[in-house]
Amino acid sequence: MKKKKKQVGKISIEDYIKAVKKADREIQLEQSAGWKRITSIHPSKKTYNRKADKNNYLNE
Repeated sequence: MKKKKKQVGKISIEDYIKAVKKADREIQLEQSAGWKRITSIHPSKKTYNRKADKNNYLNE
């Protein structure tokens, strides 16, 4: 499958959305007070976590 060549001088919708999201994130980080983690991902509630299960067992 051949990749399409990007046209020079035109901005695609995907590029525009990506640029807006990046700019919004940078503004959000500038406005927040103190340090903020930017590389870690918020874990899903559905993921299995053995440590959390053991902690709940000990508390009961």
